[in-house]
Amino acid sequence: MPSVFRRWRWPLVALLISLLTLIPLAVIVLSSLTPDPVIWQHLLDYALPELLNNTLWLVLGVAAGVLLLGVPLAWLVAVYDFPGRKHFNWALMLPLAMPAYVMAFTQVGLFDFSGPVQTLLRAHFDNTRWFPPIRSTGGLVLVMSLAFYPYVYLLARNAFSTMGRRALEVGQTLGLSRSAGFWHIALPMARPWIMGGLILALMETLADFGTVSIFNFDAFTTAIYKAWFSLFSLDTAKQLASLLVALIFVMVVLEQYARGRRAYVQAGRAAPLPRLRLAGVRAWLASGYALLVLALAFVLPFGQLLVWSWGALEQEWNEALFGYALRSVTLSMMAALMIVSIALLLSYARRRDGGALVRLLARVATLGYAVPGTVLAVGIFVPIAWLDNVLIEQFFAGQDVTAVLKGTLAVMLLAYVSRFLAVGYSAVDAAMNRITRSQEEAARNLGYSGFALLRHVHLPLLQGGLLTGVLMVFVDVMKEMPITMMTRPFGWDTLAVRIYGLTSEGVFDQAALPAVVLVLVGLIPTLLLSRQKDVA
Repeated sequence: MPSVFRRWRWPLVALLISLLTLIPLAVIVLSSLTPDPVIWQHLLDYALPELLNNTLWLVLGVAAGVLLLGVPLAWLVAVYDFPGRKHFNWALMLPLAMPAYVMAFTQVGLFDFSGPVQTLLRAHFDNTRWFPPIRSTGGLVLVMSLAFYPYVYLLARNAFSTMGRRALEVGQTLGLSRSAGFWHIALPMARPWIMGGLILALMETLADFGTVSIFNFDAFTTAIYKAWFSLFSLDTAKQLASLLVALIFVMVVLEQYARGRRAYVQAGRAAPLPRLRLAGVRAWLASGYALLVLALAFVLPFGQLLVWSWGALEQEWNEALFGYALRSVTLSMMAALMIVSIALLLSYARRRDGGALVRLLARVATLGYAVPGTVLAVGIFVPIAWLDNVLIEQFFAGQDVTAVLKGTLAVMLLAYVSRFLAVGYSAVDAAMNRITRSQEEAARNLGYSGFALLRHVHLPLLQGGLLTGVLMVFVDVMKEMPITMMTRPFGWDTLAVRIYGLTSEGVFDQAALPAVVLVLVGLIPTLLLSRQKDVA
């Protein structure tokens, strides 16, 4: 093997993988450098003021909501012992299995004027004009907070659980009470984890398409979709997408600035924090709060789905439903296997060549998770359309061929890879980092090298990380809506697309059965991940 190729083979592998994300992002960013004055004047006059105002209030509201829900729950479960704590520990993650858009239409169905809650209230009171309207900005913020608080809960719970005991003991020696110790010691120490969960929740908020559509709330994602598929203006969609990318970039920079140069070091040895037993009213208040959040975020919406599904069972339980489910599972599994395979290759390249270039390319390759699906769909469609024109001109000139790659499964899978590579990579790379250099050296001394080293040493040790990556990507792709809607081949409707179609027509009861199937399929990997986490 030539020495030049041997030197650059792993950077080349990392570069090829990073292009899957770099190209669509470059398309969007470059579009902002060539603004169309007519389009921008139209956006400034009719769209941007409302979009920016809506986005500001939505981000602020969801940030407050996920922090108020996630942090106290994480503190209670990690530090205290109260009735049901063991079950709440995993059950509070269940909303992750329910897409936000499914929770949205069930909450609207439950709490709208004609829903069972207001109907019951009207049976006992004169009217329900005092009842807060669910179809409002506040209702949307509440639904998104209930859907996305698990991101903060999971990371904050991990921080509180692994926090060194000495930190709180130092607080006690300084005369701080238990609550003062939480505010002045535990909370500042957990801030990096909490900020990480908050940023994930806000990125999901900005990337959301289905929930804001159900609430008829004008956001950047819906505006991009309308610009492309209603106004047929891909240029307008690109300009809006570039603005959304800029907003996400500002958010990441603000998060980094908030951390500053502070160093977060665990105090003392990694001794587990002993749980403090709550008694009496405090114990039942803790259980009641956790139960209330779980009921609003999962039990009530899922119960409403079951009730609607039973009523629509005869109409919706048909061959078409199995087709939607089969396509969803097939696509999710194909994407999960493809993404985890690429993630393994990228992680192995970083392992073999730990230089700054490969680390940078690995970082670039995983940027797609921070970019909304609508933006990536636009960024991928533009170069694919250009490549299609080149192929038609070269090989199909004069023939009745209008598309070669557009509208194929390959394009949709490429979009999934660009969006969810970070999910698979984080799981695989974490497992890769647990393999020590001494284990590799021992294998080399036994005669293993190259592919044999990967097959006989790395792959057996990476099984847990690979399985975790497959499960996490599977759940994300099952729930994904905008990329699927904007890049799917003709006739390739999935459960998510079917749900969007029915909810956009306002027939929530008919959308319930596909939603139940989607939630149940998503529950299996979520419970497996929870069990794997508990075992770990």
